[in-house]
Amino acid sequence: MPSVANQSQASRESFWIGIVRTLLVQVVVLIALSGAVAGYLNWSSDIAWMEFSTTHRHAVPVPKAPIQTVNDGAPCDQRI
Repeated sequence: MPSVANQSQASRESFWIGIVRTLLVQVVVLIALSGAVAGYLNWSSDIAWMEFSTTHRHAVPVPKAPIQTVNDGAPCDQRI
């Protein structure tokens, strides 16, 4: 296979044009995927916020009895 240095000027130009086209396609695909990911994250966070903001309406009612502590703050006896 002949090296790039031995090829004619026209074939070298078409070689570089092919590389530029390939890189351009890769950049366009990368931008499209980045936009799709950003759009999905925005959409999913909007849905999550909507679910979060509606949960206070369906929250469990606060019990009327006072909350009791288990240990009343007394230190534990440590046995070694």
